[in-house]
Amino acid sequence: MRARLSGPFRRADPAVLTAFCCILLLLFLGSLYSSNFLSLEYLLQQLKVASFLGVIAAGMMLVILLGHIDLSVPWLMTMGAMMACAAAGMGVTGMVLAIPFGILCGVLFGLLNGFGVAYLRIPSMIVTLATNVVAQGLMVLYTGGFSPQDSATAAMRWLATGVIVPGVPNAILVWATVSAAMVFLLARTTFGRSIYGIGNSERAAYLSGINTRRVVMIAFAVSGGLSAFGGVLLAGYASKAAQAMGDSYLLPSIAAVVLGGTSILGGRGSYLGTVAGVILITLLQSILSVMQMPEAGRQIVYGIIIIAMLLLYGRSPANR
Repeated sequence: MRARLSGPFRRADPAVLTAFCCILLLLFLGSLYSSNFLSLEYLLQQLKVASFLGVIAAGMMLVILLGHIDLSVPWLMTMGAMMACAAAGMGVTGMVLAIPFGILCGVLFGLLNGFGVAYLRIPSMIVTLATNVVAQGLMVLYTGGFSPQDSATAAMRWLATGVIVPGVPNAILVWATVSAAMVFLLARTTFGRSIYGIGNSERAAYLSGINTRRVVMIAFAVSGGLSAFGGVLLAGYASKAAQAMGDSYLLPSIAAVVLGGTSILGGRGSYLGTVAGVILITLLQSILSVMQMPEAGRQIVYGIIIIAMLLLYGRSPANR
């Protein structure tokens, strides 16, 4: 079993270098269109927008490193946001527990995904798609198909839009905290090494003594929790939850992970690459917005990016 255990800052990773070069290229092209593109205010705003995607992509990376996929992101995001806002409407206690409750809902559905993959041996694409539909049905049933009336709590708005360090939005600090936790998890823990091992060869990892089922369940639970947390942050940014608010985050979260060089086959990838992928996708979204490209066109672009990166990295022997 050749596990890629060199950690999130693997030296001279071609995928990471390519992603950062693409970021510089986009910044250069943007500066040609507008001089404000390189201003500190604009760059901080882009990092703030990227933080929502970054939190979600962190969970997606864990699942992809295992060689699986999580398609339940859209409605786990929406459910986390709606349940947090719903709790906020239940008095002082509800407002205190709103954020943990929203995240817990995502964790529970993530555990359901993990149970289906690890114990029932259902392909992750099928089980996560099914739970996404279940979450959608539950939220439509809860709201009657309309946006909920409850608003985000002050704490949710503060996390998403407030400032505790002068000049640096709190959302960026939240993403930095999640990133630090991910770096430590992947580079310094047995759990992180187990994820790389399972992604390379689940059978070999099992024979080496790793409880592969437990690792898979925890990874999906973390992915579900981070998806819900991303929804909570997004609700705080918009001051309320909305139907299908997570739909536009599925393909970008996958594209960000793949752009950063994480093999869709599992077992290889660095978190630094995922950070680069998130920033790259955010800048790309900004440029597409300036070009007034419709959402359908953006989804086509993300799909093309994923296919291109699969052709570039997915067929490499080093990713096997």
